[in-house]
Amino acid sequence: MVKSPEKDEAFGAAPHERPVPRISLSAFVEFPDTGAALQRAGSDRRLAKAHVSVQLGGINAAVEHFQGQVTPNLLLVETRLNGQAALDELDRLAEVCDPSTKVIVIGRVNDVELYRELMRRGASEYLVAPLNPLHLIEVISGLYTDPDAQPIGRVIAFVGARGGSGSSSLAHNVGWCVAEELSINTTIVDFDLPFGTTGLDFNDEPSQGVTEALSAPERLDDVLLDRLLVKRGDHLSIFATPAAIDRDYDAQADAYESVLDAVRQSTPCVIVDLPHLWAPWVKTTLVAADDIVIVATPDLASLRNAKNLVEMLRASRPNDTPPKLVINQVGIAKRPEIPAKDFAETLGLEPAMIMPFEPAAFGNAANNGQMINEIAPKSPVAVNIRRLAEAVTGRTPQPVQKASPLLSFFAGKKKA
Repeated sequence: MVKSPEKDEAFGAAPHERPVPRISLSAFVEFPDTGAALQRAGSDRRLAKAHVSVQLGGINAAVEHFQGQVTPNLLLVETRLNGQAALDELDRLAEVCDPSTKVIVIGRVNDVELYRELMRRGASEYLVAPLNPLHLIEVISGLYTDPDAQPIGRVIAFVGARGGSGSSSLAHNVGWCVAEELSINTTIVDFDLPFGTTGLDFNDEPSQGVTEALSAPERLDDVLLDRLLVKRGDHLSIFATPAAIDRDYDAQADAYESVLDAVRQSTPCVIVDLPHLWAPWVKTTLVAADDIVIVATPDLASLRNAKNLVEMLRASRPNDTPPKLVINQVGIAKRPEIPAKDFAETLGLEPAMIMPFEPAAFGNAANNGQMINEIAPKSPVAVNIRRLAEAVTGRTPQPVQKASPLLSFFAGKKKA
């Protein structure tokens, strides 16, 4: 596996984007706004594996509930009190709390002395209400993350609103641009098992790849992953599929999650090329992604499907930014089109990019097994792809610093 250079070490998933492991989490709150924040956090994709329950009653209710019962992995309790009164309340909780249980205390007073005393008595954290759901998720994730663990990669999923929208081509071109022009180590993962085009687009049809990883995800360590990936330069790897139809593809839904977890452990940027089909694992992959790009063409079927996707994602990802919308293949001669402005207004999204119809550019690149930014780096299409790569990563290329000719001349001279 290519080691990430210093330039891309800062790129990857933010602390609050690291998924929380399978834990039991019980919360006992005093105020409705705290309960609402906890419910919102509990419905977040990053807490999808955790079992979360929220009840009213505060510390007293927690003490009564856990009399003679095993306490959960994580216990959140809210107190109305402060100072010694709050500490006395927590002492009663400690009598029924298992030693292995982590405790987060929520209060209404920003009291440094109380915080220090709580930490001394073994509390994991003290938070001051009102709570921010994303900050709460970050705190919970931090409790179960090894401080010496390497950062995990950021997953960017590309999905087409309909077949033939050009989602795969854009995913591959954007992935190449992120790697080669932004110098971020990137892996493109092709999950279209029978018909994937990643190998074709990069002129390298592997005999094995993501299909083998999905068949036995428990065996996917760094050594096997390195053998299955195809390197394309210093920063880009492709995780392609042999695209064979003489076999059945019956990978379990959690296998896709396991493969992506393995890839993001070693690659700062993971571009996922999703097929145009709807299955539980596709929905799970979309909801769990750090960022999503929906590629649509300006027609009614795309508008309907994109609207359904956006509404589903808004409901499933309440704490995330909306997906990025790309309206592709705009300007096909004699084809009636929905104006981009109307298309975007219906979805309630501002387009991240409007891509003109350029069949020659995409066709030539595909037939040559190259990316558009390789064969025509100054073309309008290449400029749009570059901008999209910058949008999904939040990065811009660093200009090459050229030495002054005068400085270069004297630099080569020895002092007399």
